[in-house]
Amino acid sequence: MVETTGPLLTVQDLGRPGLASLGVPESGALDAGALRLANRLVGNDEGAAGLEATLGQVTVQARGSLVVAVTGAPVPVTVDGRGHGTGSAVTVPDGSRVELGAPASGLRSYLAVRGGIAVEPLLGSASTDLLSGLRQPLGEGDEIEVGPDPETPVPPLDQAPVRPPTSGVVELRVVLGPRHEWFRKRALRTLAKTRWVVDQRSNRIGLRLDGPELERKVTDELPSEGTVAGALQVPGNGRPVLFLADHPVTGGYPVIAVVVTKDLPLAAQAAPGQEIRLRAVPGPDLSASGDPA
Repeated sequence: MVETTGPLLTVQDLGRPGLASLGVPESGALDAGALRLANRLVGNDEGAAGLEATLGQVTVQARGSLVVAVTGAPVPVTVDGRGHGTGSAVTVPDGSRVELGAPASGLRSYLAVRGGIAVEPLLGSASTDLLSGLRQPLGEGDEIEVGPDPETPVPPLDQAPVRPPTSGVVELRVVLGPRHEWFRKRALRTLAKTRWVVDQRSNRIGLRLDGPELERKVTDELPSEGTVAGALQVPGNGRPVLFLADHPVTGGYPVIAVVVTKDLPLAAQAAPGQEIRLRAVPGPDLSASGDPA
């Protein structure tokens, strides 16, 4: 049973890809690697549904004996007040309370339960999608069912050695396009030179990046076109929005660049107020001097 949820607590698996033609984004765990690891630590299939906690501060009470693991943003984990580390399997007796504190770095933590979270799949996935409204975030008092014990045993591993998310500047690789030519060259240099700051209004749909305006060269209206996770769309205020897993599948603002897929988990762990640098690959160093047009 859920007793406290923190700012946001959702059920997530690896998402529902292939439904963009229906207007449904992929969704799923924003730091998929962290969810996969948590599932492996308790002997689940990597794609089993778990809990995604934003900024921790979550308390759940066991109904029956459970085995859990917490990964992602490192948080204090306690079972009935007794401390445990992240990145390891923990046995939770019937009736015990599991508490996740606030992360020292990073933003999102993942709690996997042996057997997985058993909820009715929606369009083939257990994931909560904030944009499409597929499944709602968890609330206090919600009961969560757990699936049957898997055949795979719990691995004999004391702790998984995983580097925690940085609390410093997050560097993300980007590929320019498809609409970078709509922007002035100085805007492209600004994109690379700026230490963008994650705005507090960011969510699972996208990271709002605060910084200087990216000046457009082409000011025509853009018909709606497909977008992907990682797209850096630039709305009318000239400040980019980095689309995450719950992003809209089409957009009417130009996309100046797209974040490399492998770097999206880094973006998922960037907290409000944290700085982000964008590095274009492949191609020339956009921070170099050149035509100011």
